[in-house]
Amino acid sequence: MEQLGGNAAIIPAAKMVTHHADCEFPFRQDSNFWYLTGFDEPDAIALFLPYKPKGAQYILFVLPKDSSLEVWNGFRWGEQGALDNFQVDIAHSVDHFQHLLADYLEGAEGIAFRIGQFDSIEKLVLKTWAEKLDKAPRTGFAPNSLFSPSLFLDSLRLRKDSWEIERMREAAKITAEAHELARQIASPGVNEKEVQAEIEKYFLQKGARGPAYGSIVASGDNACILHYTSNNSFMKDGDLLLIDAGCSLHDYYNGDVTRTFPVNGRFTYEQKALYEIVLAAQKLAIEQVVQGNDTETVHLTAVRTLVEGLIELGLLQGSLDELIESGDYSHLYMHRTGHWLGLDVHDVGAYRLGDYQVSLDPGMVLTVEPGIYISDRLPIPQGQPLIDEKWKGIGIRIEDDVLVTKTKPEVLSEKALKAVDQMEQ
Repeated sequence: MEQLGGNAAIIPAAKMVTHHADCEFPFRQDSNFWYLTGFDEPDAIALFLPYKPKGAQYILFVLPKDSSLEVWNGFRWGEQGALDNFQVDIAHSVDHFQHLLADYLEGAEGIAFRIGQFDSIEKLVLKTWAEKLDKAPRTGFAPNSLFSPSLFLDSLRLRKDSWEIERMREAAKITAEAHELARQIASPGVNEKEVQAEIEKYFLQKGARGPAYGSIVASGDNACILHYTSNNSFMKDGDLLLIDAGCSLHDYYNGDVTRTFPVNGRFTYEQKALYEIVLAAQKLAIEQVVQGNDTETVHLTAVRTLVEGLIELGLLQGSLDELIESGDYSHLYMHRTGHWLGLDVHDVGAYRLGDYQVSLDPGMVLTVEPGIYISDRLPIPQGQPLIDEKWKGIGIRIEDDVLVTKTKPEVLSEKALKAVDQMEQ
């Protein structure tokens, strides 16, 4: 509200999404709407109006109580429930939004509303704004701009407060424990789906909403497909198993952890050599997650270690600096080393502003996830060595959730083991 100043903000909730025919996906609230309201129903709309008098600054439009519909679709708070439980100033049925919006925007200097995302009310918002602009010569006043609320919300959500950090510790803890469970049940002959089922069962048993994203349980060459979610292969003796899975709590805070280990409990020489490189790169990158640094420093630290190790193994050739500059390592490591984490798995927030990298501040949470993936899927850059068959089909990624503090990094997912000897237990 302070950052809005004389502007109005219109923040819609998510809608139900059709899966097939008349069946819908489980409801997932819009993250910005949830962050501001804590209201977990579809089709609602929140107005934030700091230019209005106290008692008329936070307006919530909600689905009305309807017992006949609640029989089919479950409980609704309704207007009175919103007033009694969500600290709103005024609550209306969402049916009244089109009739009341113009009055609520009276006096606004501008409007914060995300274009292109909420089709059901976008036309109404634009129509109401246009009418106010048309009347401005007579009234002497109208909202002069329409801008994205992300201008304020991304920065707010990027820096987690103490309550949010506790929720993310919980999400990371449950996620890490599920990874430990997965390592106990994976073995040759087991299907990837069985491991996925045990992981997601554990999430639910521990009170989470479920998986934060499509769980990746990738054995053998499947691990070289970054977003592999088929999870339907049987594990083979000698395979590595890469698991990228995280839970989402009922308040939508997420974990995101990846571990890679040998299905039969023993690394081959090639697997171990590559695993040690990835682990070293991750540890050094995590050390860079400190106040005042930036995500580019974290990424380049990992890249430097990965490329150096791949040169030593003969999988790359040439000058370390030139390889990094040219990107001629990217057939073996093709993604960034991490992303922001929060209400969204790939959470909001800028990584750079123009020519400047965004500095890491206490309260930011990011993943650190270097990897190496050796397959025939990408062409080998000119001048780089052909890959011996013994290396092909090895995919390794190690990912942790890391909190920036005023001192050293806090690895929220530390309960998921990752040392070489621990992966061979």
